[in-house]
Amino acid sequence: MAEGVVIALISGGFTVVVALIHKLLKENRHDHGIVADSLNRIEQKVDRHIENHDRGRQNTDDQFPVGTMTFVLNDTLADGVFNPFDDSTSNPYYDQALDFPGLAPGRAVKLIRYDNANNPELLFSGIIINYEYQFRLGGLDTVTVFCGDNMYRLGNTFIDGHNPTKELTGARINAILNRTEVNYPTGAARSIATGTVELGGSSQYAISQGTNVAAYFQQITFSAERGRIFVDREGVLVSQNRIGSTLSNPAVTFSDQGTDVPYNDLGIDFKADEIINLVEVTTRANGNGTASDTASQTEYFVKSLYIQDSLLHDATAAQDLATYLLEPEPAPRFTNVQSWFGSLTAAQRDSVAILEIGDTVLIQKDVLIGGVPTLRSQESAIEGIEHRIDFDRGHTIRVSTSPTTIVYELILDDPNDGILDTNVLG
Repeated sequence: MAEGVVIALISGGFTVVVALIHKLLKENRHDHGIVADSLNRIEQKVDRHIENHDRGRQNTDDQFPVGTMTFVLNDTLADGVFNPFDDSTSNPYYDQALDFPGLAPGRAVKLIRYDNANNPELLFSGIIINYEYQFRLGGLDTVTVFCGDNMYRLGNTFIDGHNPTKELTGARINAILNRTEVNYPTGAARSIATGTVELGGSSQYAISQGTNVAAYFQQITFSAERGRIFVDREGVLVSQNRIGSTLSNPAVTFSDQGTDVPYNDLGIDFKADEIINLVEVTTRANGNGTASDTASQTEYFVKSLYIQDSLLHDATAAQDLATYLLEPEPAPRFTNVQSWFGSLTAAQRDSVAILEIGDTVLIQKDVLIGGVPTLRSQESAIEGIEHRIDFDRGHTIRVSTSPTTIVYELILDDPNDGILDTNVLG
């Protein structure tokens, strides 16, 4: 399937490129062909802003939704070429051979930013879901373009009924993706971790006819692996192992100290909703695992989490998951941080723009303790990323974070990093 149209948007000291490439073959069973080999970039056709560009979730209890992006095209400025009714030969976007608009739902779309060295960086890769046209008498005609990443594809794909075999989560995910009725791209299109737990097989773990692929993957994540499954900024389907300890290696440091990356908004949570002092996990094969903290129950009352119909293969794995999910005490934490690119150096913009779900960031803030400003630092894992690009104000990014357990590399004979039971090998 051939490459189609590229729209270049240049504004505010950075360049964003949206590429509308091809109609997905799976969407309509035929190729829409080459729109035009001679097409050049059409500049300055985006009206005002890229409204939404969201990927990921806010916290670890949420499911991973479809990653989305929305932007507005100024059709008046483009002389009406985005109009789906304009089938004239002068319209570079209309496929004359197939009598079909070149700009249509199902086209691939990419959002690209050029870094300080003029290297392209993908910020979003997906497909166009919908065009919303606004024709205004005496005013500007605009087109709002709604886009989704490949989670949208998986959310509209269904599995034929079958009995799986007992296997690690990574093998199960790949097996589903490889099925004929799913037919998900292989190779670089996916990055599936091996997994840390085994999922049950045989008829007890049968996958029903018409099971939604995205929903089944969410069930794996929620009821068994407790990792992450999402589409990254380059369009790669990523499955990560159970969230656990990580080496201290933040991709970016956000700070209010006048050094590192400044931020203009910081969210801090300290709430009872975080407490889980009774967990029960039941597998499809009736394996059961229970974990509780009576001291927490006495202090805060019983706050329970029940996971039924877990895909874990036995009671031992269910018990491990129950213990893993126990959170007997609340703790204040940084939940999200926002940074405006206009306040960053070129190098800082380049680092922040390519942050990815699963990366670790360090957040620092001075807080008053006994009336004295005291620096508090917290390394957190990124769970969600939100970009806003407004041509009046520029580019803003917000990342949602979750607590992470930091361990440090064991360095022999080092007085700080060479202590057993404190560092990674302890």
